[in-house]
Amino acid sequence: MNKRIYLDNAGTTPMAPEVIDTMTEMMKNVFGNASATNYYGREAKNILETSRYTIAQSINAKDSEIIFTSGGTESDNTAIMQTAMLRQTEGKHIISTKIEHEAVLKPLKRLEKMGFEVTYLDVDEKGQINLEDLKKAIRPDTILVTIMTINNEVGSVQPIKEIGEIVAESNAWFHTDAVQAYGEIPLDVEEMKIDLLSTSAHKLNGPKLIGFLYERDGIDLPSYLQGGDQELKRRAGTENVPAIAGFAKAAELHSNDAIEKNREKYLSFKKALVEGLKENGIDFEINGNLEENMAPQVINIWFKGIKSDVLLTNLDLDGIVGAAGSACTAGSLNPSHVLVAMFGADNPRVYESLRFSFSIENTMDDIHQLVETLTKIITRLKNR
Repeated sequence: MNKRIYLDNAGTTPMAPEVIDTMTEMMKNVFGNASATNYYGREAKNILETSRYTIAQSINAKDSEIIFTSGGTESDNTAIMQTAMLRQTEGKHIISTKIEHEAVLKPLKRLEKMGFEVTYLDVDEKGQINLEDLKKAIRPDTILVTIMTINNEVGSVQPIKEIGEIVAESNAWFHTDAVQAYGEIPLDVEEMKIDLLSTSAHKLNGPKLIGFLYERDGIDLPSYLQGGDQELKRRAGTENVPAIAGFAKAAELHSNDAIEKNREKYLSFKKALVEGLKENGIDFEINGNLEENMAPQVINIWFKGIKSDVLLTNLDLDGIVGAAGSACTAGSLNPSHVLVAMFGADNPRVYESLRFSFSIENTMDDIHQLVETLTKIITRLKNR
């Protein structure tokens, strides 16, 4: 077997060595509670606030607008559920899309059972919403629009700046799940008119179980967790200072300069993969497209006539890790709700597609090995 190749970075990424070094140093030497006023508490507080500054700068936010959480799921749930609870006297209408992550869809389903109304916007075969549909859906009683920046399964990038401008003309707040986008494309909460934004560190070579919720000044969501007064009373629970410091280091490694460099690298991976499959006569189509309005690090491919679970298992046996959908629903036998929204439940590609996603540790040799292995497996399966 060749070396193992990991191409499921949209599911999670390996921690960068610099992040591990930072966290190790913190765990060895900074053990204080950041809420304590003693020497050790002040030391931890300094690390916490320095990290908050680094994170805030990365999206053009103020330090006071960054709330550290346990990750994307908590951030999404907090933004959605607490906005609904806080603003329900103003209206009970929310707008989202049919291709959101479960961390958005499940809170919305819960709110529907509580009497809220949710409009789920359709997407086209590129995974894009229609801005005119959004304009038509907004009503006087719309209190929240929640639309993801980058889709985790196909990589489609929504026109966030244009969405922000549309929502800003209404009474609604605009939340975006940026878990797949943070550290991969430039984000500017002021320019994009974003009110609430969710992230997770483990998607950009940081640690798991840490993320942040950006909450624009003037929005005062009550803490989703009941307990202490940490995070300016907006998120109860003692801060995980080593993980937060690791998150800040990961953010530094994914600066805007690095984002552009990585984009060029990932696009070269995509082109090599597509060209290699074509040269080897593989029958496939891209779900979405290669570049326009697409995340650089994600590619979703329909391998015609090959069941995704069969191909995925064979790849894994040959040392290559991809995915057939979201890591959070990978154990499900149901087809991808994202591909169903894009192409319809009867389209064979909903059962015959794989996602490959890249990180800073992947190389062009990994892509060449992927092409070679895919060709071998698909040829064998087709000749059965």
